[in-house]
Amino acid sequence: MNTRNKSSSLCIMQVLPALISGGVERGTIDIATALIKNGHRAIVVSSGGGLVKQLEKIGAIHIKLAVQSKNPFVLRKNAHTLKELILEHKVDIVHARSRAPAWSCYWATNRTKTLFITTFHGAYSHQSTLKRLYNSVMLKSHTTIAVSNFIAHHISKIYPSNKANISVIHRGIDTLLFSPSKNLNIRAEALRKQWHIPNNKTILMLPGRLTRLKGHATFIKAIAQLDTSNIICLFVGDHHGNISYQQELEILIHEHNLEETIYLVGGCHDMPAAYQLANIVVSASVKPESFGRITGEAQAMHCLVVATNHGGTKEVLSPSQKDFLCEPNNSEAMTKALVNALAIDEQEQSIIFKQSRKYIEANFTLDKMCQHTLAVYQNAHIH
Repeated sequence: MNTRNKSSSLCIMQVLPALISGGVERGTIDIATALIKNGHRAIVVSSGGGLVKQLEKIGAIHIKLAVQSKNPFVLRKNAHTLKELILEHKVDIVHARSRAPAWSCYWATNRTKTLFITTFHGAYSHQSTLKRLYNSVMLKSHTTIAVSNFIAHHISKIYPSNKANISVIHRGIDTLLFSPSKNLNIRAEALRKQWHIPNNKTILMLPGRLTRLKGHATFIKAIAQLDTSNIICLFVGDHHGNISYQQELEILIHEHNLEETIYLVGGCHDMPAAYQLANIVVSASVKPESFGRITGEAQAMHCLVVATNHGGTKEVLSPSQKDFLCEPNNSEAMTKALVNALAIDEQEQSIIFKQSRKYIEANFTLDKMCQHTLAVYQNAHIH
């Protein structure tokens, strides 16, 4: 049986499917960094990926385990392995960030009497009783962290009998990394050359992986209704093997004669420079975003943001940018929002940029996310 370490230093084990890319992975590394900076120990269990080196570089321990599997037999096997790891490393708190590994963590922490915390990262599919049962593990913890008020409301609506202790901790924007600066100009110009973007054009950017949920088709149809003589649109994101969807988009672009206007530039490892290049950033998501990271980053980088009016995006969008909201999956509404954004003069832009940046700094910084998460760990450990 695990006895809790009552000293101020904690050992936190975060568990997630993989360390490849994405907001969950980024948040895991951010919390591991904050833990180590504050004198705690950080262990991450995943099936591995390209971000492992970055994790290990900050001094965290990575343990490779097939926690990405949903196979019931593997889940049970992982529970036994996690139990042994918890005891071996004297883990104080296990923090699960995804449903499949959360089941293994739940069983393991029950056996070791170790504190169990979860993060509810999205509005998971919940149409069937079986799905809701599968999702329910995220509410079997000492504290369930919701990444936005939207997700907290979703939990209360879909799981009305839930008795979990819900703590809303918004994802954090690194406002030091995402900060407009003359020093970024060289990197931004390098991207302009790499992507073959003509000078003196207004740049509209839709960041995000190429998936139907991101609303690329709505955006294409909206652009088709504009005068595009002075506009370049960039789709910044990888297809992650979804080549057929990319081909669909290319056909749609061709059908609307937008080959000279919309560029599919692939993924980008320097998003601050990409945002520096953009005038307007678009979040066209068809389904509600659980948080709205792109909306937050873009505002921190002094961009106008045209976004669909639902989910966590509404929370992250500064009141100064509300005129650029539009209904999801509605190209006419998006065209109208784009027209509004394109009509803003430089003086008004400057005011919006300052107010948006202030709004992000006041509510959605990386420091706030880390402080609040570490406070959840400390409070759980004390009580």
